Amino acid sequence: MGKYYAANPPYYKEKPTKMASMRRVKVFGLFVFIAVVSLLFYTSSLRQQRNLVKSDSGDFYSKTMNGLGKQEVAAAGSRNDEDEKVAKEMQQRLKDAADKAKDNANAKAFKPDPPSQVVGKGNAAEGQGGERSVAGRKKMSDKAQEVVKEGEKEVEEEDMEVTTELNTILKKSPIIIFSKSYCPHSKRAKDILLEKYTIDPLPYVVELDKHPLGGKLQGRLNQLTGRRTVPNVLINGVSIGGGDDVAELDERGTLGEKVKDLGAKKILSVKAN
Repeated sequence: MGKYYAANPPYYKEKPTKMASMRRVKVFGLFVFIAVVSLLFYTSSLRQQRNLVKSDSGDFYSKTMNGLGKQEVAAAGSRNDEDEKVAKEMQQRLKDAADKAKDNANAKAFKPDPPSQVVGKGNAAEGQGGERSVAGRKKMSDKAQEVVKEGEKEVEEEDMEVTTELNTILKKSPIIIFSKSYCPHSKRAKDILLEKYTIDPLPYVVELDKHPLGGKLQGRLNQLTGRRTVPNVLINGVSIGGGDDVAELDERGTLGEKVKDLGAKKILSVKAN
């Protein structure tokens, strides 16, 4: 019996060792589980932070691009407004130029004034409309009416004569210088256009003080161009003014361009000497 109980102690000593190792395994497994869970939470939080950063940066980028887009749209809108304004101004300028060209063409036609207007500007205006009272009581006699009709006929003939002569002069050259031989301003304009520049065809000079219809031509020029004084320089039927105006264009360096612009195809060449 004594030997039987002596063999049992080693069995009881090994059992606590196995239980301790099992506990260690459980504790180690628990630590591993906690570590895995912590790692999952950590990686999840990192992902959320990255998404948040991306979202913020995306919003910032989107806002920035939207802002730039709005600025570009606003700039494009302002450019469109400016382009539209420039286009309208150009259309208005073209319309004004067309109206001016039309007026110039009408002016170059040199249509004679209607006899009624010529009479109305003269002393024979009282002769229109048949019999009229003189001094409130007397009526014009048949003889007086005949005088009025003769005067009206003479005015028509003179008007046609001036118109014909003016048309003949304008055919001489695209540039006509209406001048007076003794006028210093006329000399200044002639020196610039004839000496300082070489123009083809050569400008044509009309000395009104030596022309038989000089006074009447000067009066007709006043009607057509609004300028009675000399010199009166016409380019293609359009007056560019007198001596001071020609000198000013020359000083600015735009006289040649002005001549080409108004003379168009009729001016073959303009060159400063």
